[in-house]
Amino acid sequence: PGGPLPLRIFETRYTDMVRSCMRDNQPFGVVLIEDGEEAGAVTTTATVGCSARIADFNRLPDGLLGISCVGERKFRVQRVWRAADGLNMAEVSWLADETALPLPAEFARLGATVRRALAELSEHYEHVERKFDDAAWVGARLAELLPLALSDKQALLELDDPLARLDALSSVVPGEEIREK
Repeated sequence: PGGPLPLRIFETRYTDMVRSCMRDNQPFGVVLIEDGEEAGAVTTTATVGCSARIADFNRLPDGLLGISCVGERKFRVQRVWRAADGLNMAEVSWLADETALPLPAEFARLGATVRRALAELSEHYEHVERKFDDAAWVGARLAELLPLALSDKQALLELDDPLARLDALSSVVPGEEIREK
């Protein structure tokens, strides 16, 4: 939630989905496929995913449609099926939004790491509101930016405690502790 998702759209089913989302001002769902193929039969998905809203679109140099999306809310997958056009669909229940918590001093270096990373990746984060003092936001950005296995990223997404997420991430983020002057 709160992060960027740039996508290249090249299949008719996704072009139709984008058109529908933009016409109706609705998000679409993003969920990890655990078994099966995105373009084929999905047999197992993760139980928790995130909605994404289209923030901008453009024509890419290769002629494809590029969309810039921003993650919104977490959901739990209740039921999945495949539509006639091949689009994977799901019935979901919305999970409670995480409470905004101030970033504790013990995790200040993680906030500083995110700030440095976003300074270098500003183009990809142009539609993302920055909340460097919010523990949930900092943890979510680290989870998306770090080169972690998809199963680890999924486990971090499924945590509903922002401080537990930061605690889990603190051992994998290199760097010096922030010293007070």
